[in-house]
Amino acid sequence: MAGSTEETKRRLLDAARVEFSSYGIAGARVNRIAERAGVNKERIYGHFQSKEGLFKAVIAEAMAELVREVRPGEGSIGDYVGRIFDYHRNDPTLLRLLMFEGLQEGYVGTYDVSERASWYAGAAQALASATDRPVDDGGRLLLTLIGLGAWPMAMPQLSRLCQEATGEAEDMASLRDFLVTFAERGATTATAPGTTPPQP
Repeated sequence: MAGSTEETKRRLLDAARVEFSSYGIAGARVNRIAERAGVNKERIYGHFQSKEGLFKAVIAEAMAELVREVRPGEGSIGDYVGRIFDYHRNDPTLLRLLMFEGLQEGYVGTYDVSERASWYAGAAQALASATDRPVDDGGRLLLTLIGLGAWPMAMPQLSRLCQEATGEAEDMASLRDFLVTFAERGATTATAPGTTPPQP
């Protein structure tokens, strides 16, 4: 019976990931999730209490996958941006979930603030240590690097328009190289407000 319960939860999470990444929290329908999972929709409430609870579980699982594969503070700054770029290019699901979440901040309880904040604080600390920067700069640097690596996949139409590109593999490879180099140079030359930049 336990195996059957876990299998049902797994099917619901997989189906919900597709639904939420396609329609967001507001547009998602529990009927479609249940139908895709092949279970009665009451199982959603039994396992996750609500649609918001199911979204919370989906995004927590997707975040955990990102954390395992893309760790800040390992390798160079440019390498980190490249890994962010690769991750979201290979699977834009988490990025879409986060974007929908940002659009629906009125929904209460879609994520555990303390758990998510703890991860970002640790990531900021790792970047600050890796670049010999103050901890406050680590958070700003983290936000900037995530933006560099993820924005082209978040707004593919802008990527194409700004570069007059087709979005094909060669264009994406060139963009990735540019972002990696840009991040590497920026991280070594940027200084905190009120400080003196290094002299040549």
